[in-house]
Amino acid sequence: MDIQQEGARAIIPSLPYLVELTQRLALGLGHLSTKERQVHCDYFWAQQQTDGGFCGRTTASDLYYTSFALRGLVILGDEYSERAQHAAVYLRDRSQSQASVIDLISLVFASRLLESWTGLSVFEDNSRWPGQVVANLEQLRRADGGYAKSKEGHASSTYQTFLISLTYQLLEIPQPDFQRAVEFVLSQQRDDGGFVEIGVMRRSGTNPTAAAVGVLKILDPLRIEQIRLSVTHYLLGNQTDEGGLRANTQIPIADLLSTYTGLQTLHDIGSADQIDTADVLSYVQSLQQPEGGFFAANWDAIADVEYSFYGVALLGLLIGKRTNEKTG
Repeated sequence: MDIQQEGARAIIPSLPYLVELTQRLALGLGHLSTKERQVHCDYFWAQQQTDGGFCGRTTASDLYYTSFALRGLVILGDEYSERAQHAAVYLRDRSQSQASVIDLISLVFASRLLESWTGLSVFEDNSRWPGQVVANLEQLRRADGGYAKSKEGHASSTYQTFLISLTYQLLEIPQPDFQRAVEFVLSQQRDDGGFVEIGVMRRSGTNPTAAAVGVLKILDPLRIEQIRLSVTHYLLGNQTDEGGLRANTQIPIADLLSTYTGLQTLHDIGSADQIDTADVLSYVQSLQQPEGGFFAANWDAIADVEYSFYGVALLGLLIGKRTNEKTG
């Protein structure tokens, strides 16, 4: 199958954050050779199962990994095909069954992405489904304005609050009392400049910091300027000698998740020019596999869909920046 030279088709225009992110990654990946993009597309498609879903490190289809696979294929510029229709069948089937909160969120992500890519509507026969999703999400809201990871959870989660803010955008439904979510996120910042996942934590992490900035970018972007310098300082301090970013200061090695979320956040706050991107690119390329896909970190031995998306997305950020510098 050939892939489109120009990269991914834009995600639905009513979602500025996701439009910006998808276009940024797709434009960068457009500078890769067709062969290099194709090998990663082939890797993602190889993870599709007979029911149309995509698997992780097991052979069972999973909504979480299906969402990552579709995101990877879109930013790589893969063409619409019958295999995408097969994925739509899987998503429709799953929308009719009970699902965990993370599966619900993954289902919304994957369905809206597939709709923007192919025009296939997963929810056209179930107009009540978005409202049902919102009802489930609001059961997770806590008194501080954030959202917990489960109905039983007492503490609000920075990352869960980010995912739910994105979900409201994807559903094109205004987030209720969104300013309380903003205030919750701001309360999660610590003296080192980063943000924590749960309020009782003292040590910041790369990924909750990225999630916090994501919430602000979606709900109150004017607030980003007040945290830009402190977040930049924190994230730069998490770049390791390997070139990638680590999850927090207590972990000695980098990983692709932290590297991607950290670098994306530096882009989001206008500080991407302050990190040594040559070292980051070298790290990412060291985890790239000749048959497609990426390892999660130097300790890994098997590529999977989630980390392969992070690897491909990082190439989009890094190759695009390098190309712009050469032509600027």
